[in-house]
Amino acid sequence: MIKIISDSTCDLSKELIEKYDIAISPLHIHLGNDEYEDGINISPDEIYKWSDINKDTPKTSAPSITEVVNLYEKYPEDELIVFSISESMSTTVNVMRLAAVELEREDDIHVIDSKNLSTGIGLLVIEAATMAKEGKSAVEIIEVIEALIPRVRASFVVDTLTYLHRGGRCSGVAVLAGSALKLHPLISVESGNMVAGKKYRGTMKRVIMSYVKDNEMELSNARPNRIFLTHSGCDQEIVREVHNYLEDLGYFAEILETRAGSVICSHCGPGTLGILYILNE
Repeated sequence: MIKIISDSTCDLSKELIEKYDIAISPLHIHLGNDEYEDGINISPDEIYKWSDINKDTPKTSAPSITEVVNLYEKYPEDELIVFSISESMSTTVNVMRLAAVELEREDDIHVIDSKNLSTGIGLLVIEAATMAKEGKSAVEIIEVIEALIPRVRASFVVDTLTYLHRGGRCSGVAVLAGSALKLHPLISVESGNMVAGKKYRGTMKRVIMSYVKDNEMELSNARPNRIFLTHSGCDQEIVREVHNYLEDLGYFAEILETRAGSVICSHCGPGTLGILYILNE
């Protein structure tokens, strides 16, 4: 049997995790001296509240080798395909590799650097889980996934630059954060890194709809099986308008709406929204 595992930054909902039988390895969130597990005992809203009170942003860290070893050991008879947030953004993928070495299971634990984040990872995880259910071998699944990785499109628009600026993980944000203008930059994932792009101005409703419409040409070349609409706690009216817009395109079989987990929210802050999909060949 093949078991699919992902770290918690894949931002898949509990319903999707259950549907595709995915095991999750949670990353850690540090609020001052207190430590929590992503998706287990902390919520994004609690993080925002703490940040507002303390005028600080949380720190995040990879799971420990012991935690990952313990997870792997739950599946002693299975071949494991394990997904991680981009190696450029976290040490998680290295921890997952070291845990496989610790168990001397490098031959049947296959760790994949998604070169992405959030449901950019989730798209790959669902593809792998679907193929596993279809009886594909690990070699077949990995070959397909490696071909899909550069075709994943993950981008989002942020409401506030504060979180990304303090986190220091996005090229170009430091300069933008120094501006007195009310800017809402496009953040995209390129070669495993977060890069600041086009700068939008105006209300978040106007900004987000402009961003989504800017993607329309590329969306016409996306795989039609699914698209993710992922946000970190946006106004539901905005989320609904984006969902309706994507639905009116009449192109995607599934429009999956998810709320980002605590690790992703720790870095992007509230009000962020993105659409994530895979391009055709």
